[in-house]
Order: sequence, then structure tokens, then C-alpha cells
Amino acid sequence: MASDNENYDPLYLAGIEHFNVCDFFEAHETWEELWTEYRGPGRKFYQGLIQVAVALHHFGNGNIRGARKVYLTSLNYLADYPSLYMGLDLDTFRDQYKECFADVLASEEEYPQIEIVPDLIPEIHLQPAEADA
Repeated sequence: MASDNENYDPLYLAGIEHFNVCDFFEAHETWEELWTEYRGPGRKFYQGLIQVAVALHHFGNGNIRGARKVYLTSLNYLADYPSLYMGLDLDTFRDQYKECFADVLASEEEYPQIEIVPDLIPEIHLQPAEADA
């Protein structure tokens, strides 16, 4: 799979590495660096990943209101992309992300105190490169 990863921007891959060790702030920073200069069809995809990282960062820091708000906007950025995009199985990723945020979304409290469940935090594992854009 290492040769497959050569098809992706190094900043995309570096962001994934940060994301998968739950360093969401650095994942956000890395993907934002990529997004800032990028002008192709994946621009909203990268923005969506940035928002996912921000939502998880807020959740992990106890900012549940901020986490909920950014969670909802992140889904909008990713909505128009196919099931497999940039090596990421978006359907599975969105399902895992939703499960992670289930308690946040279900809460009706103004300032809920909800702990993130580490086992529910999604990870990004790229599929072998094909014609997925």
C-alpha cells in the first residue's frame, strides 16, 4: 500500500497520520495548509476533513456545543462526494463519525457534559488507489 500512498499529496497523508493518533489540532493545521493552496475538485472534501478534526478537537476538550455545531457543518462539506474518494471509504467513515457523536447529537442540554469514547473515534485507513479521483 505504500506505493498507493504516493498518489496522494504528502500533506493529506500527514494530516491522516495526525488524525489517527488523535492529534486533531495538528490534523486540522496540516489539512488547512493543503486546503489553502488547493483549487481542485477535492477542495470541499479537504474542508470537510478539517471540520471533522475541529469537531473532534472540541469534543475531546469538552466544548460540546462547539463540537455539535462543527460536526453538522462538516457533514455538509462531505455530502456531495462519492462513497470512495481520495482513498477514503466515506460511507464507513461517516457512519463511525456519527456513532462517535451519537450522545452529543442526542443531548438536549444547553451545556452537556459528555466524554468522548476513545473506542468510537473514527480512523482513516485509505483503500488501495483506483479511479476514485
